[in-house]
Amino acid sequence: MLTLFIEQLPHLRILDIIDIVLVAYLFYELYKLIKGTAAINIFIGIISIYLMWKLVRILEMELLTEILGQFISVGVIALIVVFQPEIRRFLLLLGTPGFISKKSKRFLFWRIYMGNESSLNIDPIIQACQKMSQSKTGALLVIANKNELQTFVNTGDLIEANISMQLLENIFFKNSPLHDGAVIIVNNRIRAARCILPVSGNRNISHDLGLRHRSAMGITEQSDAIAIVVSEQSGKISYCKKGELTLDIQPSQLKDFLDEEFNVIS
Repeated sequence: MLTLFIEQLPHLRILDIIDIVLVAYLFYELYKLIKGTAAINIFIGIISIYLMWKLVRILEMELLTEILGQFISVGVIALIVVFQPEIRRFLLLLGTPGFISKKSKRFLFWRIYMGNESSLNIDPIIQACQKMSQSKTGALLVIANKNELQTFVNTGDLIEANISMQLLENIFFKNSPLHDGAVIIVNNRIRAARCILPVSGNRNISHDLGLRHRSAMGITEQSDAIAIVVSEQSGKISYCKKGELTLDIQPSQLKDFLDEEFNVIS
């Protein structure tokens, strides 16, 4: 195999190199769309089935080969159905004016995103949650991690502001037009408010928990984001990660949790 590859190297054309680079770039952009979401796990599952199919073909296991072959034969349709939101976002990205100019700031696909570009300003979040807890003001904050949650940002009103205690309190003030929905924080900025989130379908959720808690579970089930909830009924603070709620915590516990999650020294 290696000898064959070396023998083919002199025949490698410039167009072949461009082809490889373009395919790698497209795969990288696709990866960015699905990273931190449930789709990445589905994608890994599909790759695993494909590799299993190749293995059983080599081993001449006819029954498994036939079953997995039928699945592979409709694989393209399955991919379109499963990844419909990601494909739609990818096509919208390609069709956005200025897409090429925005990406020209990168050195092709070698600038790999490893985390948030800026540190999370934790103190205003803690202070706002503490004050809203005391006044029993309902709130739902979502802090994006690797996945920037653009699909959900688009459902709300763009704000693009620095994080501040006063702004968060004003957004969730009961008479504010922005209070109904979630605030999404991306890269240490309040990206949008009044965002609509998916509701968890978990049937084991306590009936005492309202829509905010169910939405916190829903968004963290589908992404790597962190959600913070302030209950309007009890004023209790909770946080959610990977669909698991931690209820009734103190502001100091929330601060320790955010410090640990985002590796920030406040």
